This record gives sequence, C-alpha cells and structure tokens, in this order.
Amino acid sequence: MPQTPASRLSTNRSKLVHKARYALRHPGRVLPYLRRAGRDALLRARHRGNHVGYYRAVMASDTARSPDAAVGTPSYTRWLALGQMQFDYLVEHGLQPRDRMLEIGCGNLRAGWRFIQHLEPGHYYGIDISPDILIEAKKTLVRYGLQEKMPYLTPVEDLTLDFLPDAWFTVVHAHSVFSHSPLEVIDECLSNLGRVLAPGGFFDFTYDRTEGAEHQVLREDFYYRTETLVRLAEKHGLAARFMDDWERLPHGQSKLRVTHR
Repeated sequence: MPQTPASRLSTNRSKLVHKARYALRHPGRVLPYLRRAGRDALLRARHRGNHVGYYRAVMASDTARSPDAAVGTPSYTRWLALGQMQFDYLVEHGLQPRDRMLEIGCGNLRAGWRFIQHLEPGHYYGIDISPDILIEAKKTLVRYGLQEKMPYLTPVEDLTLDFLPDAWFTVVHAHSVFSHSPLEVIDECLSNLGRVLAPGGFFDFTYDRTEGAEHQVLREDFYYRTETLVRLAEKHGLAARFMDDWERLPHGQSKLRVTHR
C-alpha cells in the first residue's frame, strides 16, 4: 500500500482526547459539531437498531439544507470536481459505453450524470436509501438534459439487491457509502453483490481506512482496516484488492475493487 501519514491512519476519532485536541485547533467547528451530535442523538433514538432508517433521516435533514453538502461536497465547484474525479478514474480503468452500471448510493448524481452521459441509454441504474436525494437526482438529469438516456433511479430499503437481475451489471460503484455504514450493512451488500455482478465485472467502493482500532463517530462515519473488508469479501466468495492508484487522487478515502473469485 502507498504511504499515508501514520498519524492519520492510526487516529481514533471517537476518543475524547482526539476530540478535545481537535476542538482546540478548530474552535469554530465546535458548535456545528454539537448541533450535529444533538440531531443525531434524537434520530438514533427514533430509529433505534435500524441504521438505514437512521441514515435516511440524516440525509433528509442534510438534503433540506443543501443537496450538494448532503453528499459531502459543500460547494458546487467541489461537487463537480469530485464527480469528475470518479468518472475519470473509471474511464481510465476501461469503462465503456456498452457497460451496464449499478451505482449504489447514487445521491444527487454527483458522478452519476457523467456516467449516464457516457453510457448507452438504459445502461445506468442508480439506487439510494434516500428518496429526498433522489428527487434532487432527477433535477440533475433535467439540468444536464439527460432524459433520453433513460437512466433508472430507485429508492431502496436495504442492500439485498433482490429486485435486480442475475449476472447483469459489468460495473458496480459505491462512493462514500461504506464510510457511513456499519459492518452488517457492508456484509449484506457483499453477500448479495456476487449474484448481480456479471462474469468479468467489478465492484469499486471507497471506505475510510484506519490502521489502528476500527471505530465510528456519531454512527455516521465508520473507519475500517483494509484486511477486515478483504476478509468480508472472501467470506462471500469474492476477491478484493486495494487500488493503489486511487491513493494519488485528492480524496481522503481508500478504494477496494471486488470481483468474482
């Protein structure tokens, strides 16, 4: 694996000591964090034991304030840049117009509108747990005049993928999805992914990598060791490899590529 600052990869952001030091360095972020913590505590109480329901409520709250910020890009300029980066990476890795693509957690089509533009009509399928962000996705389709590409946009309750056909998708993509998912949600996805993935196809997903203790912050941000996710894929008869070339790009997450073994 490429070298990343050891301090970042070993940091446990859930520890009180880290939070105190961070607050001292960034005092202006303390109040927004406390507001977020209060909101999340209320939403977790309403959706106890149901992470998908909880995070759907988080997305509804965030989307009401700013659809672009809800998918992790506080400005339209950054929204465009991050979508371009995802698109360019997959094209460099051979994404063809004939490919049939499933995007898990498509959001408001930050990268999706470029994929739709590139692919043949009907070859893009985007799913998301948030109906609110999918409404914004439809607005993105109109903004870029992509109606004739006939993409599919579908809200889902889970990641069982049970309504999708066998061995159909040649490319599956999930950006900043597993970074917000507990291990049981990732396990559910990987346990069903092999069925819908076409022979020779691949599934790329990003995650927040740690080389220290695995942890989470506010049940919104989850940090995993690479070997944990590789073993999870292997448990379901899949092979996963670390994508070194992704590390050179200006994004804080790492990427794994999953294929049939």
